[in-house]
Amino acid sequence: MLCVGLTGGLASGKSFVGRALADLSCLVIRADELGHQALEPGGAAFAGAVREFGDGILNAEGAIDRRKLGALVFQDGEKLAKLNALVHPAVWARERQLLDEYAETHPRGIGVVEAAILVEAGSYRNYAKLIVAVCSEEQQIQRAMSRDGLTREQVLDRLRRQMPLADKIKYADYVIDTSGAKENTLEQTRGVYQSLAALNP
Repeated sequence: MLCVGLTGGLASGKSFVGRALADLSCLVIRADELGHQALEPGGAAFAGAVREFGDGILNAEGAIDRRKLGALVFQDGEKLAKLNALVHPAVWARERQLLDEYAETHPRGIGVVEAAILVEAGSYRNYAKLIVAVCSEEQQIQRAMSRDGLTREQVLDRLRRQMPLADKIKYADYVIDTSGAKENTLEQTRGVYQSLAALNP
C-alpha cells in the first residue's frame, strides 16, 4: 500500500481534494475528525483536556465545547502546545491502526492522511509522497470567513500562526491549485491520483 500525506493551510481546499481522492477509491483519513473523536467523552484525550483546561470548556451535556476550547488555546501558544500533546498521540495511533487495517485488505491501495500540520510536525516524512493544496491568501480569508463565520481579523490571526503555503510547497511532491473552478481542481486531483497509482501497480 502507498501512504500519502495531504496538507495545506486554513481553507486552502485540502478537504475538497481529500473528498475527490476518496471518490477515486483512496482511503482518506481526516486527522481533524480523529482529533475531534479523541476529545469526545470517553475519547483518549478527553479526561486530560478537562484536567488541563478546567470544567469551563464543557457544555451543558458534559462534552467539550470546541469553540470554548479553541478560544482558550488559539490565543496562547503554550496552551495550544499542551492540547496538541494530548491529542496528537491519540490521532497518530488511530491513523496507524486504520492504515494497517486498510493495507491488509488493499495491498495495492492508496491511503491518504489529510492533516493541517504534516510539515510543521515533521510527520510528512512518514509518507511516500506529499500533496499540498494551495490557493491565494485572499481566497483563504474569504473561504474561512464564509465557512467558519469568522471575522477577517480572526482569520488573519490564524493564518499568521500557520506556516505560509509558499513554504509548504517546498516539501510537496504534488501541488494542487484550488483557486480556480472546481472542475479544474478535480482534473488536477485525477492527474495526481493517476501518478500515485502508477507508483503502486
